[in-house]
Amino acid sequence: MTVKVRFAPSPTGKLHLGNIRAALVNWMYARQQGGTFFLRIDDTDRERSTEENVDDIKKDLTWLGLNWDETFRQSDRFARYDGVVDKLKADGRLYACYETAEELEMKRKIQLGRGKPPVYDRAGLSLTDDEKAAYEAEGRKPHWRFKLNLPGRVDWTDLIRGDVSIDLESLSDPILIREDGSYLYTLPSVVDDVDYGITHIVRGEDHVTNSAVQVEIFEALGARAPEMAHFALLTGKGGEGLSKRYGAMSIGEYRDEAGLEPMSVVSLLARVGTSEPIEAFADVQPLIDAFDFGKFGRSTAKLDTAELEHLNAKILHMTPFEKVADRLEGVDEAMWETLKPNLEKLHDIREWLAIINGPVEPVIEDAAHMAKCHDLLPAGDITADTWKAWTDVIKAETGVKGRGLFMPLRQALTGQDHGPDMSALLPLLGRDKVLARLMGKSA
Repeated sequence: MTVKVRFAPSPTGKLHLGNIRAALVNWMYARQQGGTFFLRIDDTDRERSTEENVDDIKKDLTWLGLNWDETFRQSDRFARYDGVVDKLKADGRLYACYETAEELEMKRKIQLGRGKPPVYDRAGLSLTDDEKAAYEAEGRKPHWRFKLNLPGRVDWTDLIRGDVSIDLESLSDPILIREDGSYLYTLPSVVDDVDYGITHIVRGEDHVTNSAVQVEIFEALGARAPEMAHFALLTGKGGEGLSKRYGAMSIGEYRDEAGLEPMSVVSLLARVGTSEPIEAFADVQPLIDAFDFGKFGRSTAKLDTAELEHLNAKILHMTPFEKVADRLEGVDEAMWETLKPNLEKLHDIREWLAIINGPVEPVIEDAAHMAKCHDLLPAGDITADTWKAWTDVIKAETGVKGRGLFMPLRQALTGQDHGPDMSALLPLLGRDKVLARLMGKSA
């Protein structure tokens, strides 16, 4: 069997970490199994779906390296869905209902008040033709519900949750078509999964009940439901819902505003909620190789977005120059190797380039001592060996050592009290800048 999975975003908004986690899990499983990863654009909501969001979805997936094998849009398949609707109506599995939203809410309140579950009472099934005509004469349009097989249960062995059993009598017959004739998610998704041969449905645990309903629809269409895997949802690190502070920034914001590397996002989302430790990976292949549904936990997956910053820094520190050369202007390999251990974000390199290229205002507390250091700078070209030779001479001549020796030199030469290894930085500054800054001149 060739594994076929899908990621099915709705272009009514931007992708966030929760969306991308679903995409990543599906993508890694497909790549590990040599299968097919479909990108399905769920744009049945024609009023809220936008082409800008479709473009952003593709841009975000591409940035993260989650390449898709095939793509299609639900808006191109309405005729196919309409044909399925005709079949389900003919089979007696779709029935018209005329309650308003207010009437349905009143029914729910009454049921809850009586201590009963708020399950739809199937009133639509008993409507006569005359009653339907009267509703339509009032201007009401029907919504259409799928008739579940009652009594009954839907059972499956979930690849993450284990044995799952849903009592259908605890569920309302789901609405598949709204009053305006538009489709909800449920029916088009099943039809697409049948037509494209989806073998595994991998998504969040909030879809477990929906999965039971969809199994019924698969069977009504004479198809076998795919295997299921429902992973625990993400929360903030304290168990709170995702918010702007905890993970609800769009992927575009993490890329364009926060300046993260794509593998920091991938590294975190590939491991959060699993038994594997979260680590920084510069390449996705080890994550693909180690992928296993058995490693996913049942408890809520707590997301600490601060880890993205730590992962990002570690990834930059292990990144070779050729991987970032086309994103860096005015930086050669020597600069990159010198500066990258001090970077948290790639754009941080601009600050260090400004220090290398100048002008920099030196920080000098003891001008006489700096003048002495100026005079003791070894003659000739400054190389990687110059720093040690120079500081050895200063120590021998002045008796100053340790932090008292190194920190004043760093502050005079960079205006900072931290930064790259000075033996590597010194040659990048060059002799003229070093001498000028030691004398307190902005250079």
